[in-house]
Amino acid sequence: MVMKGMYPDEGTYVLGSCSRFSDARIGARVHGHVVKLGLDLCEMVRHALVDMYRSYGEFGNEAKVFDEIPMWRFDSVSLVNWLRSSVDLNSLRVGKAVHCVAVVTNLCGDLSVNTALLSMYAKLGELECAELVFDGMPGKDCVVWNIMISAYSRNGRPKESLELLRFMGRSGVRADMFTAIPAISSIARLRAMELGRQTHAHVIRNGLDYQVSVHNSLIDMYCECNRLSSARRIFDMVRDKTVVSWSAMIKGYVTHDQSLDALALFSEMKCDGVGVDFITVINILPACVNLGALENVKYFHGYSMKLSLNSLSSVNTAFLVSYAKCGCIEMARKLFDEENINEKDVITWNSMVGAYAKHGDWYRSFELYNQMKELSIKPDQVTFLGLLTACVNAGLVQEGKKCFKEMIDIYGYKPSQEHYACMADLLGRAGQVNEASELIKSMPFKPDARVWGPLLSACKLHSDTGVADFAAEKLITIEPNNAGNLILLANIKAGAGKWDEVAKIRRSLRDMGLKKTPGCSWVEINGRQHEFRVADRSHATSDGIYAMLRNLELESKEANIQIHV
Repeated sequence: MVMKGMYPDEGTYVLGSCSRFSDARIGARVHGHVVKLGLDLCEMVRHALVDMYRSYGEFGNEAKVFDEIPMWRFDSVSLVNWLRSSVDLNSLRVGKAVHCVAVVTNLCGDLSVNTALLSMYAKLGELECAELVFDGMPGKDCVVWNIMISAYSRNGRPKESLELLRFMGRSGVRADMFTAIPAISSIARLRAMELGRQTHAHVIRNGLDYQVSVHNSLIDMYCECNRLSSARRIFDMVRDKTVVSWSAMIKGYVTHDQSLDALALFSEMKCDGVGVDFITVINILPACVNLGALENVKYFHGYSMKLSLNSLSSVNTAFLVSYAKCGCIEMARKLFDEENINEKDVITWNSMVGAYAKHGDWYRSFELYNQMKELSIKPDQVTFLGLLTACVNAGLVQEGKKCFKEMIDIYGYKPSQEHYACMADLLGRAGQVNEASELIKSMPFKPDARVWGPLLSACKLHSDTGVADFAAEKLITIEPNNAGNLILLANIKAGAGKWDEVAKIRRSLRDMGLKKTPGCSWVEINGRQHEFRVADRSHATSDGIYAMLRNLELESKEANIQIHV
């Protein structure tokens, strides 16, 4: 067109076409022609340029065009669009700049601008600014209340979300489906069962359960509140189940150690012809791990490859962890090495560090840690938890102390309950029970059962009855219904010959009606899971199993190795 001597006018069709190309250089060349022709003075052309650069994600050029627009030419529509762009770019700085323009141009009184400002701050996690905008809005409609309720729920403040819901009801604004979903999510996080039932009843009374997304939220809430039967009833009632419905129910079964039910539901999902997404795969894998079902992990891995789901880093990491937990560390490392070095995030690195730690290969855990530092990948608290676990399993006391100190002094992380639990376990196993006890006493927050448990176990290992009494007292206060703590204390007293105290503990167990839950192990042979407990003879081939164990005991005695059958 230009080569034939014809020039475009203010019509913006060319700029609209440029936004469809992935190469921003084409748009930049057209922008140059626009400036040469003097068309950039037209307000319609400038807004078209803004939209074009926004589609490329190039805010630098977009901002230059924005700066050249006179203040008096801004209107509520353009500001709303700019606020949406700031969210797309994940730029709080840009959003605040647009807010300033809204103030200067006196457009803050416009409901659509205020709503867009509130949405921008909420989606970018700037809740303090969102609260200021929300509090300053005179006429709040249902959309405004929903944005703020959802913001609290999404940013881990469920109590504030539900409190705002109460204020919404008192103000006379009627809740809708978009109010119910974040409210139910907040209830699930708080595990407030009674409030959940009331909300469920309110949803039914007001006809807000016409969308499957509300049903999905209710399924998730009942699962989180340990009401799987209620969750399953809702699931079965839903006619048009989505992949989210299936994933929520599968996750509920897995979370509550009903792995076989989770796998059965997945099979039912496939039979119904529902397409599986990456979230479903990530949710079902722990069921395979809990059963030690390596063949199932391999099946899901192949299934994910067929659907091209394993291209996602989160899915690849989930398979890495699953293979490692099922004892196949070589396959886990293969998946780790196959992923592009630039695409590996800290979660992937942590997963491999933790896998080696649990397999007792401390050397490779620290080797990966050093590689992370060489590649300028900053380790996080989970990284150090994996390293400390490696030190515990390998009995590396000095390396563990150094790692704990490095986490605090160099990276500035505050140790969590898990980090202190690892240090207590490490010191306790090495016989440094008193030092472990002093470390626990120096904790800046109250230790929980994860910390006291390893200390009590160390007392049994090293026959320390003094510290054992102190640790057991704390544990019994935290977990009054856990018979395992009292039994462990009784065993420590028995080892020290304090039979009167042993009898007293056993009487307490009997009086409280407590029994220790028996330990359970699984082994997979030819794709079938076999379950065993202590002194278990329920297996069909138990006679043959015990005969083999006796043979192993005899052979071990000849080799001067002691085992216990």
